[in-house]
Amino acid sequence: MLTLIKNGEIYAPHFLGKKDILIVDQKIGYIKDQIELPNQFVDIKVIDAKGKLVVPGFIDAHVHIVGGGGEGSYRTRTPEIQLSDATLAGVTTLIGVIGTDGTTRTMTNLIAKARGLEEEGITCYIQTGSYQVPLKTVTGRIEDDIILIDKIIGVGEVAIADHRSSQPTSEEIAKIAAAARVGGLLSGKAGIVNVHVGDGYDHLNVILDVVENTEIPIKQFYPTHINRNPHLFEEGIQYAKKGGYVDFTTSSIPKFFEEGEIKCSVALKRMLDSNIDISQMTFTSDGQGSLPDFNEFGELVGLKVGKVSTLYDEVRDAVLEEKIPLEVALRVITQNPAAILKLPQKGIIAEGKDADLVLLNKDDLTIDSVIALGKLMVSEKLPIVKGTFE
Repeated sequence: MLTLIKNGEIYAPHFLGKKDILIVDQKIGYIKDQIELPNQFVDIKVIDAKGKLVVPGFIDAHVHIVGGGGEGSYRTRTPEIQLSDATLAGVTTLIGVIGTDGTTRTMTNLIAKARGLEEEGITCYIQTGSYQVPLKTVTGRIEDDIILIDKIIGVGEVAIADHRSSQPTSEEIAKIAAAARVGGLLSGKAGIVNVHVGDGYDHLNVILDVVENTEIPIKQFYPTHINRNPHLFEEGIQYAKKGGYVDFTTSSIPKFFEEGEIKCSVALKRMLDSNIDISQMTFTSDGQGSLPDFNEFGELVGLKVGKVSTLYDEVRDAVLEEKIPLEVALRVITQNPAAILKLPQKGIIAEGKDADLVLLNKDDLTIDSVIALGKLMVSEKLPIVKGTFE
């Protein structure tokens, strides 16, 4: 199947100017200044992208694809993600994780859901484990999960500095990271350890202790929720200055901002102003995860659900409100997560890469159309491909 996108301005995410893109099946075949339709040739679907920006499909590296939550008992278990939840948000690649509940949300659930989403048309990988240590893996060993199971690319999300964590020691985190690292090296995968960082004032100290007292490099870790409060954010700046990755969570509620959570678009600007390299930063949505509100006694007083749609909303706000150049802001949901997670076919627009593309309206930067693996999933803001049970 051939699809020709004409007259669009390409952000790869670096700016390429006005180009035509020919998609050949699931790949980007050619990018040229102009591609003309041949006479008496096979059918070619033509998409006129005049007045639009063509950008890479978005990568959301932290999504509870089988649902999450449960902090308010069984009825508060959040629902699984649906295909159009992702595609309408421009997300063409998901990384699935298990959170607080590693009992009723299992690794086999996660693998099956990832494969289901791929059958429906988008790319999905997963991390092994959940908040709790020791990790509940598929095979019984972290290394074996990463080496032998194609969908598993690392570990996560392991919780630290949180009253819901299993309070892991630095020695336990070091052993997890060592196993993930070896598994990644032997399989050509990232072997990254995705770390949930809670509200506790221990901050990132467990990770830093591992880095300072073992041979494990700081970039083996991928800590998230760094924008959740001012004191963690300041620690995050210092952590990034040591060379570490920092991830900001886009899903939130107004009450969290009132209590000091830093909006992702603002966090990005402040990190850049602190001379942190853009390649070290990403946004993730925490989609379908619970957003629990606990009082000072650790009692649950409210609960909302994270939304994948917030991922690009914050990138758009970074451009429109914080005046960050589009080609810089886009990197936190395209090129950067692709590099960190070792997904070489994702995150950039180039010949031979996967044909995951988003068309933005140039006037207001809203999402118009979405292509995943060469297939048009969203057109003129409407889903034309829906999930099996939508």
